Amino acid sequence: MKLQLALDEHKLEDALEFAEQVAEYIDIIEIGTPFVIDSGMEAVRRFKEKFPEKEILSDEKIMDGGYYESQLGFEAGAEYVTALGVSDLVTIKGCIKAANDFKKQTVVDMICVEDMPKRIEELEEIGAHVLAVHTGADVQVLGRTPLDDLKVMTKHAKKAKIAVAGGINSQTIQKYVELNPDIIIVGTGITRAENPVEEARLIRNAIDEHKKAGK
Repeated sequence: MKLQLALDEHKLEDALEFAEQVAEYIDIIEIGTPFVIDSGMEAVRRFKEKFPEKEILSDEKIMDGGYYESQLGFEAGAEYVTALGVSDLVTIKGCIKAANDFKKQTVVDMICVEDMPKRIEELEEIGAHVLAVHTGADVQVLGRTPLDDLKVMTKHAKKAKIAVAGGINSQTIQKYVELNPDIIIVGTGITRAENPVEEARLIRNAIDEHKKAGK
């Protein structure tokens, strides 16, 4: 089980400095969508240069131009590039082909997917590497969490790895580790915490303790 840090709101230099503070607890560093929009592939390149031992995710949320846009992320040094699960399958196939060509991975973000079981089956059939349950920030305000969707995902996904994102923090982490996703994604739970380093440590400990228990 890996811990992924989602960086969305920082400027590039501030993000690099922030990530250095919590890096010992993190496996994957995500260049979040707002960050990609603001800084582009330069952010991916700079993070890979500074943290060569970490996996980097370029959160492009691709919905068209699947191969080319994935290629941009992989060439910049990303191990993962995201596509939207609501995209046409031909686009997602392009993303997966690029990932396979570069020996990297496509993460399919399932935000706004209505028929989760059906889409999971379709995406696994075309070889999606990771399926990510995601409750977006705008609907988190309404009190929604990704927990129920994660339960659906763990029930129906047979081949792909599973990731989960959406308002997770040290107070709620236990509920998520018990469902054994492959990747737990935390953004503002760490970046907006009063003590980000301690928050990252607590989340990491919860993951590690679950692993030790062999659950």
